Amino acid sequence: MKNTFPKTERLFGVKRIERLHTQGEAFIIYPFRIVFIVGNDESETIPVRAMVSVSKKKFRNAVDRNRIKRLMREVYRLNKSSLISNIAENRQQLHLAFQYISDEILPFSDMNYRMQKALGKLIKKISDKTESLHADN
Repeated sequence: MKNTFPKTERLFGVKRIERLHTQGEAFIIYPFRIVFIVGNDESETIPVRAMVSVSKKKFRNAVDRNRIKRLMREVYRLNKSSLISNIAENRQQLHLAFQYISDEILPFSDMNYRMQKALGKLIKKISDKTESLHADN
């Protein structure tokens, strides 16, 4: 699998983002707050769509916000392969948002380690949810 993050894998659209934030589940692995929603939309061809956001209230300078978003996209791009393969083999779709909640800019190595932990926890939550759905049927 290529380590890319093309536009087709980005989450966009007001309706999708609002649905994610109103109906989705969330958890925190500092410095990220991850909001996700799992679905089975057959018309959707992309298994995972993601977005990143940084609070304007915490980081007034656009340069800082853009740097953090660039780092978040990069660590996601490097670590997303296990998540995508897990979602694709279960024939599901996942929409997720990474929100940066720290007050300072963490170095790349710390952010990379925390993203690995966050994606691992996300995979575990999704597989637990899938198992409970199959057990009910």
